[in-house]
Amino acid sequence: MPFRVLPSDYHEPPPAPAEDVAAYIGQASREKALAVARTLPPDPMLILGADTLVLAPVSENTTAPRLHERPVEVMGKPRDAAEAFRMLRALSGRAHTVISAFSILCHPEEACITETVETQVVFRELTDGEIRDYIATGEPLDKAGAYGIQGRGAVLVERIDGDYYTVVGLPLARLWEVLAPWRG
Repeated sequence: MPFRVLPSDYHEPPPAPAEDVAAYIGQASREKALAVARTLPPDPMLILGADTLVLAPVSENTTAPRLHERPVEVMGKPRDAAEAFRMLRALSGRAHTVISAFSILCHPEEACITETVETQVVFRELTDGEIRDYIATGEPLDKAGAYGIQGRGAVLVERIDGDYYTVVGLPLARLWEVLAPWRG
């Protein structure tokens, strides 16, 4: 399907205390699509908005956002190398969840389909030296959770349970299925 990339100017606030992150990320993907729609003429088209979160389990915390009623830490893009180190150290040797949402907006009527897909990722045990070396590449500084599975961060991952492309940031197989009515 032919497409154009139009960045959205929507900047989502962090999830509220005890907020359901699956609903939150679905709303963020819709808001991104709507923000792009407001910049376009009313010609019929599909607009795709998407967002991805890295979620690390935390001990019981009544103010933490929730995934399936379990408290999680939302790991966005690190502000600096120190925060990237903290994130990667927290993920080392542990499982975490990556959740990606996409919304397909039928413009201009604004009918919308939104779906979320989750994948479990398990990191191998990392040494402090490996973490510092990875951070030195610069790759972690613009990635949620401070890693990119599609780049050098692939060596941090022991295994995944689910869709690889969800971890990259867009669950392509599920998106392709949802787009079936428009593919002809």
